[in-house]
Amino acid sequence: MTDTLLTHPITAKWPAQHPQRLQLYSLPTPNGVKVSIMLEEIGLTYEPHLVNFEKQDQMSPAFLALNPNNKIPAILDPNGPGCQPFALFESGAILLYLAEKSGQFLPSDPALRLETIQWLMWQVGGVGPMFGQLGFFHKFAGKDYEDKRPLDRYVAETTRLLNVLNQRLETRPWVLGEDYTIADIAIFPWVRGLLDFYQAGALVGIENFPHVTRALAAFVTRPAVARGLAIPARN
Repeated sequence: MTDTLLTHPITAKWPAQHPQRLQLYSLPTPNGVKVSIMLEEIGLTYEPHLVNFEKQDQMSPAFLALNPNNKIPAILDPNGPGCQPFALFESGAILLYLAEKSGQFLPSDPALRLETIQWLMWQVGGVGPMFGQLGFFHKFAGKDYEDKRPLDRYVAETTRLLNVLNQRLETRPWVLGEDYTIADIAIFPWVRGLLDFYQAGALVGIENFPHVTRALAAFVTRPAVARGLAIPARN
């Protein structure tokens, strides 16, 4: 197991000091911290590696050997299915993998399991892309566009998604109810990013979504979340 991991091309750029541990290649962005938070929550030992976008690490042959889609996060687990090394990318897929590996944060009841996956897909297909586009047009290069229709579109869609989430949380502490799941681990880093990193709270009228902000406050106070939000540490 370990020998195979050590011969993977990615370990030439990011040497594994602990090759018996799961290797995480990431950056503390909303998508990246989903996985570091999950790893902290389940208590699985792992070794994090910073993928520095400023240095274009994600475009390096070493990283592309693990994830041809050149996005973070990605993992290399020396103890994957069949006790064989296993590489995986896409944050939603990694959350599902870690939930199944650990037996945590994914209900065993078939209906509740599918409902959890449903909300995970809602984040992957809606919240992440829409919040990210809003951030581009509000905070980054897109803010200089004279045509404000793209920003208006993403503000409207982000507001709609927040309303869906707010209604869902109106009668329950977490997305699935009393139980905290991978759906929450997927969704709330993006809500936090929308408010703290993109600084778009006023733009979307976050005061209109009190159940969202209440759940976010509970999320960030979890010790594993607090740790995971800073992993991998930036150089």
